[in-house]
Amino acid sequence: MLSRAPLRTVKDHVRDSKHWDRYAPRPGDVVVASFPKAGTTWTQRIVSLLICRSATPVPIMSTYPWLDCRIQIPIDVMIPMLEAQTHRRAMKSHLPFDALPIYDEVKYIHTARGGLDACFSYHNHSLNFTPQFVGSIQRIAREDGDGSPPPPTPEDPREFFLSWIELRDHGVVPVANAYFDIERSYWAERERENLLLVHYNDLKADLSGEMKRIAAFLEIETPAALWPGLVEAARFENMKNEGAALLPNMDMAVRGGHQTFLNKGINGRWRDVLTKDDVARYRERAAAELPPGLNDWLEHGRQGSDPKAMQD
Repeated sequence: MLSRAPLRTVKDHVRDSKHWDRYAPRPGDVVVASFPKAGTTWTQRIVSLLICRSATPVPIMSTYPWLDCRIQIPIDVMIPMLEAQTHRRAMKSHLPFDALPIYDEVKYIHTARGGLDACFSYHNHSLNFTPQFVGSIQRIAREDGDGSPPPPTPEDPREFFLSWIELRDHGVVPVANAYFDIERSYWAERERENLLLVHYNDLKADLSGEMKRIAAFLEIETPAALWPGLVEAARFENMKNEGAALLPNMDMAVRGGHQTFLNKGINGRWRDVLTKDDVARYRERAAAELPPGLNDWLEHGRQGSDPKAMQD
């Protein structure tokens, strides 16, 4: 049953929220949604492990497609592919929550990461886009009536951050406004019973505990004997080792394929790059854009946040 229709349409050279008009929900469907490079693929892998009850790697992009995407699998291919699936289905989105249709029978998981860490992770991602991938973006831009090519991604990570915070467009790089917009949208509806907020820091600090939290939310019971193997399979190092099976053909979009896409899995790379003034600029912007509780949660995760601030 439709609990809430989308409150707005989002369409750019990468995403089209109208794709979700073609989606027919099934009870138990799962949507993993986030800002790019905030732990989306990690969460998808965890959900896959829980659904399949097996550590065997499953191709993520084809099994759990990015439904609002315009540049990978065409929507006319994605919908029949989803309809043909007989297992419990899971999908990915990079849309704000208020641009998605919300169904009572569907579970939504939003994974978040601190803004500076998400920015620096995206720098590696966009810096390594293949000419083929960039060409797909440019083709869509021309179809949309925007023929101007996006400027190249700065190689210097500090310059990238400055362009990100100053909202300078690099074609497929979601700028700071998009990050704040997405995070506000999920935080505003965090009391929904079928929405779970997960933080990258908490996955890093207590992977088994967070996986149990996700399993409980999805109402999945896992035999105790299987649990250690599933947790090990979800660790970043093991995901990277199995990246060829999890992310086949990634080299079509990113130079170095899965090895580049699953880059380091660490936070804090900005600490040795940004000046104190740069960091202060971000902090001031975040404080102005976000409610205090959301700002605190994004910085620290659930386990490191002030419980009183979380109510804001």
